[in-house]
Amino acid sequence: MTYSRRDFLKTTVAAAIVGATFALAPRLALAEETFDPAEVAKPGPLGDVVYGSEEAPVTMVEYSSLTCGHCAAFKTRVFPELKEKYIDTGKVRYIMREFPLDAVATAGFMMGRALPEDRYPEYLTFMFETQKDWAFNEKPYSALLKIGRQMGLTKEAVDAAITNQTLLEGLTQTRDRAHEEFGVSGTPSFFVNGEKVVGYRELSEWDEILGKHL
Repeated sequence: MTYSRRDFLKTTVAAAIVGATFALAPRLALAEETFDPAEVAKPGPLGDVVYGSEEAPVTMVEYSSLTCGHCAAFKTRVFPELKEKYIDTGKVRYIMREFPLDAVATAGFMMGRALPEDRYPEYLTFMFETQKDWAFNEKPYSALLKIGRQMGLTKEAVDAAITNQTLLEGLTQTRDRAHEEFGVSGTPSFFVNGEKVVGYRELSEWDEILGKHL
């Protein structure tokens, strides 16, 4: 049995319906832009990607989408220096959570979750570094399958991951909670000890933001 483009579209259409429902769902305006850090720090059902010490005085949470250009810019241009300056020195604990904006991003996250847990951060970095090669490909299944094989996944493992309802529900729950409780509607969106920061920022801007909490 082969896994055709039609089969992949069934999965991505289902994910897209979830995304459309999310996009249209009404939400009360949130005037408050600072939230309870303990609530923001609660992990999603699939677990979080975490860098840094639990003892760090600052917890920084990012909601990110694999097909978001600004997310890729943050991950490739800013995060390496931010990690060296703040995370590796014990000042910041960084948490990344999935917030897929479209069906391809959803499938990309689902495929990554098929890898061993300790390889998932490496996978996410690779996906952002190569975003232009796969994110808007006319044949999304073929593009993702190629990456999956590079990561050591078989075709069967990729197929199982991107059709896994439990994974889809976990991603959806994480995204919906971010939207409904914390007002996240786009990516990248950050929370620094509960303080909401929306959009791409250069390292110099993060120096100022993080400095207020250190």
